[in-house]
Amino acid sequence: MANRLAEATSPYLQQHRDNPVDWWQWSPEAFAEARRRDVPVIISVGYAACHWCHVMAHESFEDDDVAKLMNDGFVSIKVDREERPDVDAVYMTATQAMTGQGGWPMTVFATPDGDPFFCGTYFPKQHFARLLDSVATAWRDQRDDVVKQGAAVVQAVGGAQLVGGPTAPISAALLQAAANGLAEEHDETYGGFGGSPKFPPHMNLLFLLRHHERTGSARALEMVRHTCEQMGRGGLYDQLAGGFARYAVDGTWTVPHFEKMLYDNALLLRVYTQLWRLTDDPFARRIADETAQFLLRDLGTPQGGLASALDADTEGVEGLTYAWTPAELVGALGADDGTWAADLFRVTTAGTFEHGKSVLVLARDIDAADPALIARWQDVRQRLLAVRAGRPQPARDDKVVASWNGLAITALAEHGVLTGSASTRQAAVTLAEVLADRHLVDGRLRRVSRDGVVGEPVGVLDDYGCVAEAFLAVHQVTADPRWLTLARQLLDVALAHFGTGEGGFYDTADDAEKLLTRPADPTDNATPSGASSICAALVGYAALTGETSYREAADAALATLGPLIGGHPRFAGYSAAVAEAALTGPFEIAVATNDPADPLVAAALRHAPGGTVIVAGEPDRPGVPLLADRPLIDGRATAYVCRGFVCERPVTGSEELVARLAT
Repeated sequence: MANRLAEATSPYLQQHRDNPVDWWQWSPEAFAEARRRDVPVIISVGYAACHWCHVMAHESFEDDDVAKLMNDGFVSIKVDREERPDVDAVYMTATQAMTGQGGWPMTVFATPDGDPFFCGTYFPKQHFARLLDSVATAWRDQRDDVVKQGAAVVQAVGGAQLVGGPTAPISAALLQAAANGLAEEHDETYGGFGGSPKFPPHMNLLFLLRHHERTGSARALEMVRHTCEQMGRGGLYDQLAGGFARYAVDGTWTVPHFEKMLYDNALLLRVYTQLWRLTDDPFARRIADETAQFLLRDLGTPQGGLASALDADTEGVEGLTYAWTPAELVGALGADDGTWAADLFRVTTAGTFEHGKSVLVLARDIDAADPALIARWQDVRQRLLAVRAGRPQPARDDKVVASWNGLAITALAEHGVLTGSASTRQAAVTLAEVLADRHLVDGRLRRVSRDGVVGEPVGVLDDYGCVAEAFLAVHQVTADPRWLTLARQLLDVALAHFGTGEGGFYDTADDAEKLLTRPADPTDNATPSGASSICAALVGYAALTGETSYREAADAALATLGPLIGGHPRFAGYSAAVAEAALTGPFEIAVATNDPADPLVAAALRHAPGGTVIVAGEPDRPGVPLLADRPLIDGRATAYVCRGFVCERPVTGSEELVARLAT
């Protein structure tokens, strides 16, 4: 037996390095070995922070008897879905086609050519052992039937991945239909959309904020405000250390699935920052600030970059780090403060979680309380956090994923310039330098790095889109032309190698590894789709440079997303947000100034609609198109406001600029 995962970049694969299973990494050599031995393949897909992945690993992959069945009858391949989203997408489509559902761990039985013929998710040990025996027997005695089944699944996968469907140009009516669709599914009591489990709908909230700005819809803003309040005061949010969990297992945001993902927190940082910009709500500002601190404090890696996730489990137990009893609060704080904290955080003897423990929620509006109460609350938080730090802590998946870091860079840049936080602004620049210096290899993106070493998996479309958008965000906060140049390089690769030829995009490049089919999923799920993220970058780049060919590419791609936006808005949040920016113009604002702290800059940042591009700097700065031919007027800072490549007369006063942006 020769487990081949010891040298893997992925922490998830590293978790399986000592299994008695003869694991292979995804590679042509693994399938060649299956052909040589004339045995089927097991493709096991998961990720490091996945609870049920850990359960199946402990029950089955660490068991000698199960491992023997796998080693004797199969070639077993372990895949990190976050490192190889292309592989995951293809086989998840097969799993959903065969079973009607999907999830992780994903377990796929395939021919030595990679054609899936039996798919599932988590299997308990005894079921899995019987399944291994049955599949091995069927492969030996009923090979023709197995191969035919595989061919049928492959055909179904190909049909599900077809591109070139109907299009719908972006219009006000289409975006109104999307907003109306979300309103119909909005939970009026607890916020969010749908029932349990309930995921943070960050991209839908970004869309609704932009929809509110364009249309004045009070309903759209209230859906965002109410959902953000319920999430931020619920158990989904870590009331002590900040940061959001992946989802709530209930419909009330009380009990989370405890893993904390980089992408969720990056997108939610944008939502709360923008909500504060529009409302001045101190609660939204606090959550934004604490989420930014969580990203940099708990996910920052020594080599630069942000880690992917904190695990759902601690020593195999969910919630071990985070849940409390009233007695534990009293033990940590004393009787008076412990009783007060139990009331504030709704910790009861019955408990809201397992074993009579409770997940901390915030029972009342502490942000609007008197200063003495706020001071007591902050003191209690810090004391509880110190006690919690002495508990076992969840593991961290410390691989750096390009697209997720791109999302974080954009969020940190927005937070930094809007709140005036020099630390988050600088963090955005530093993280962008990490991606540019480490992940950009010979003009092409690599998806992951770990411990400062870049991995082999090539970037997929969302890497190009999210990183290009991040570079554009950093260009706007620095006026450094380097970032504009790098963003263009990424967009040119995407246009040359990922396009369908009909306006849309595939998720993998035309020169990437050939899989069963070439994935092209336009839906925004946990993260923005490759298509919506590349559209965001194309719209932004065109606005910053005036190069209309990039805007034309964006409009063509958005038209392919139009039917999804209008008909299924919950799965098109980022597409709809980008479409709102495109329909608005977006605004293009250049502030010619020798003083970056000029009030005119602050007015532009605070009052420009979401999706606006803003660059402030000295007039005619080389390599910065938005500042070209933008002189100071009467020696004063001057704002040039354009929309759709058409400019109005310049203004030098903040009030006049705000009025201009309101029209």
